[in-house]
Amino acid sequence: MSAHTASRSTSRGGARTAADSRAAKKEILQRIKRAQKMAKLPKDVEIPRDYQQTSSLPADEVRDVLVDRLEDYHAEVHVTDADGLAQTVADVLKDRECTDIVHAPGLGEDVLTSFAGSARADDPASDPRDLGDIDAVVTESKVSCALTGTIALESSESNGRRAVALVPDRHVCIVRDEDIVYTVPEMISRLDPERPTTLFSGPSATSDIELERVEGVHGPRDLIVVIVKQG
Repeated sequence: MSAHTASRSTSRGGARTAADSRAAKKEILQRIKRAQKMAKLPKDVEIPRDYQQTSSLPADEVRDVLVDRLEDYHAEVHVTDADGLAQTVADVLKDRECTDIVHAPGLGEDVLTSFAGSARADDPASDPRDLGDIDAVVTESKVSCALTGTIALESSESNGRRAVALVPDRHVCIVRDEDIVYTVPEMISRLDPERPTTLFSGPSATSDIELERVEGVHGPRDLIVVIVKQG
């Protein structure tokens, strides 16, 4: 059999496999539907929403929980106030010898005033692959869940496009006290479902079958979180 004929045969075989998968899926759904009908289950089922949606913990305790979770996930955390924000960010970048950084276009003017290197706003129209060559990226955040140690970035001027938080190897993320909540439902309620959202808990990491941890697989391997206390 010629290579051309073998190629056509493989292609047809792949198409038959896909068709078989669709047929199997249809059969499974039909069986489920028949089982539900035999059990006389209602068509509509009310989903219980009695999970915890608010917290009465003081802001300081909620912040401490977030710090504990982030550090457990191997993130570096700094806690400062508004007056010390610029110097804290500058010190973090200096310690890592960062001289060329990109920041979210709408990043607060108070964040990089003490940074001595080259800082430029990200151009959303630029090739995201170019972000892999910079020393670090600096963004704000939308909301963070202390209970799970999860930070949410929502595509915006201050948080940047999704590529900004996924391509660079180092991410300095600003988290403000008023944007820290305790529960997941609280976090979700603050997000716009129509905007692209990135959720992360610590640096990018995975582990193989032997549970060997590898960082930087699908995002920054170096996450530095700067929490800004109110007042």
